[in-house]
Amino acid sequence: MRRKKAMIIGGAALVAVAAAVLLLGGGKDKAAGGPAGGPRGGAMSANVPVVKAVNPTRGDIRLTSGLTGTVEPADVVYVYAKASGDVTAVMVKAGDTVTAGQVLCEIDTKQVETARNSLDAAEVSLSEARSNLDRMQILYAGGDLSAQDYEQYSNKAKSAQLQYESAKLAYDRQVEYSTVTAPIGGRVESCDIEVHDSVGQSTQLCVIAGEGDKRVSFYVTERMMANITVGDQLDITKNGTAYKAYVSEISAMVDADTGLFKVKAQLEGADAIPTGSTVKLSLVTDRTENAMLVPVDAIYYSNGDGYVYLYRDGEVERTAVEVGIYDSQNAEILGGLNMDDLVISTWSSDLYEGAKVELKGAGGAGDAAGQPAGEATGPETGPAGGAGDEGAGGAGGQSAGGAGSQGADGADSQSADGADGQGAGSAGGQGADGAGGQSAQAR
Repeated sequence: MRRKKAMIIGGAALVAVAAAVLLLGGGKDKAAGGPAGGPRGGAMSANVPVVKAVNPTRGDIRLTSGLTGTVEPADVVYVYAKASGDVTAVMVKAGDTVTAGQVLCEIDTKQVETARNSLDAAEVSLSEARSNLDRMQILYAGGDLSAQDYEQYSNKAKSAQLQYESAKLAYDRQVEYSTVTAPIGGRVESCDIEVHDSVGQSTQLCVIAGEGDKRVSFYVTERMMANITVGDQLDITKNGTAYKAYVSEISAMVDADTGLFKVKAQLEGADAIPTGSTVKLSLVTDRTENAMLVPVDAIYYSNGDGYVYLYRDGEVERTAVEVGIYDSQNAEILGGLNMDDLVISTWSSDLYEGAKVELKGAGGAGDAAGQPAGEATGPETGPAGGAGDEGAGGAGGQSAGGAGSQGADGADSQSADGADGQGAGSAGGQGADGAGGQSAQAR
């Protein structure tokens, strides 16, 4: 009898363990299967993109180009040798201040003496012709000289006068060529000659900068020149210091060496910048004012044609636009939009004609915080519901079914030995107090 009771207790214990294993295993399987096939999977497939949209604005765009220019005096004179010869004296050096007419250097042109001799000879001929004319005039007055002869002497005197004046002019010119003077007052920027140097005609001797503001010269393309006007302001930079300059002259002729157009701008307060130095300048090459602007990232292109996506009552509408100039932030819209249009500024691979979208900041799921919250609560809701339904239902079903079947088997086996009451107790109380019931029965 005791042996039978021990077998009954062992069987009941096995039934309880098996029911617990089935309960835990079934609950885990269903809990794991819930998010994949349950409501959360369906919610994810139903999500739509959340986008930002802005209205076009009015504003200005200025495009600038970085160029380099050369600083030069506003009034500069290049002094050249007008005749070849040897330098016999140099009176100035670079950095000196000179006045107009001051002697810079002297050159032995080898022509001064020759010109002086020609002048002396012309002076003698003129004196002789005048003396003869005076004598002939007395004879002509007394009737001893014909009018024709008197006219000949008069013409000789006139010719001698002309020869003298020509010789004097040639002499003065040679003296001027040999004595080089400053054409203007100012500062000697360069003087690259020394005594005993042999110079040729048109050799540069000195550079004199007038007393005044400096200017910067630079070259631009034809497209750039179309956007430059006299008086435009330029930003000049030299050694980290900024200066202001204003366009003063725009050449209409293409430079033969560069193929570009030369522009000059007047510098202000740039005495510290050495003449001839190179500076950086920022030039406005294109501009638009009071234009319709949209974010440059909101514009797409297809075959070179621009278009944007508009927000229309929860749907995407693709609209072609005509794009003007643009910078790193905004683009000019020349046509295709109205000021009250909502231009989608958020990029998404889900943007296409007719696509469903939600506007960020519109409230509900479209709110900036709404979408992450919905995604965050989805996994928690699914497992919670699954645990509640499946856990309760699974536990109840398995406990009832398992206990019922196992209890029945136990009852049948025990019935053979006349232990119907223990089998029934095992069948009815396996899930709740199987071990306790069996212990009580055993006692």
